Amino acid sequence: MTVTGQVSRPPLGRTQWPLTDLGAGGRGPPSEATIRRAFTALDGDRLDKLIGAWIRTRVGLLAGRHVIAIDGKTVRGAKAAGATAPHLVAALDHTAGVVLGQVQVALKSNEIPALRTLLDAFDLVNRVITADAMHTQTATATYITARGGQYVFTVKANQPGLYRRCKALPWAQLRATSSVERTHGRRVRRTIKVAAAPQILDFPHAVQVAQLRRTRTINATKSVELVYIITSMTAVQASPTQIATWVQGHWGIENKLHWVRDVVYDEDRSTVRTANAPRVMATLRSTAISLIRLTGTNKIAKTTRHHARDPTRPAKLLLTC
Repeated sequence: MTVTGQVSRPPLGRTQWPLTDLGAGGRGPPSEATIRRAFTALDGDRLDKLIGAWIRTRVGLLAGRHVIAIDGKTVRGAKAAGATAPHLVAALDHTAGVVLGQVQVALKSNEIPALRTLLDAFDLVNRVITADAMHTQTATATYITARGGQYVFTVKANQPGLYRRCKALPWAQLRATSSVERTHGRRVRRTIKVAAAPQILDFPHAVQVAQLRRTRTINATKSVELVYIITSMTAVQASPTQIATWVQGHWGIENKLHWVRDVVYDEDRSTVRTANAPRVMATLRSTAISLIRLTGTNKIAKTTRHHARDPTRPAKLLLTC
């Protein structure tokens, strides 16, 4: 079965079942019904833990500093007959672009406790965790720093008190650092100012606070977005340029993971909806993305087509990563 939910079989005339070298036996591919039953019965939590632990041993060989983005995505196509579609929270390595781990949000819960459940499996010493405004929580900040990690959080209106305190700092008196990006008719100017976090900020372990302004110009239409960033890192550990890079890298999880799963692997239109199968398929899609990126390429669609032409290629990829 491919990560899009279709069954793939070896080309006619091929005598060796290509997964024999991976310990799957030599009697040939199972039927589609067998694959579906197996995926339905798999323990999603255990599968994510095993794959995540394996991927993390590979990323350390390729990436430099470990900066990890946390973000969630709903498997929308799995919603049927009034059931709740699985919502998965993933950890993505900024440098390598691979998925380091994933957990499913419990029913009647949300991403906030799921982030801590996900990071329980990680060694956070000298790791930098980036997260959006939903996770700018005092308990999350305390959890990360208590385990030896650092955080870079976005502050928006969902934390009105903290947002007001950030906004009230004397930004007009501070020097700005700017950069301009031009791509495909779009121009984006990013301007960042950084200040020492005062005690009145009243957020655990916050050392610096930044004001980040993004001005986009597309076809002569200009839009401006202003956000605040708080971090537990000192000015020596994180310069204004570095903070801006990490924030931009965090937003990149949408393109590096969620967009790829939706557009390349057509996740939101998958009709796999029974029991644990949607989560298992999402895990396999993320694993495929990670394995391809471990080879040093970002051309996910092209590389996926290359491997789909010969079933021995994915097996070789698993053995050589």
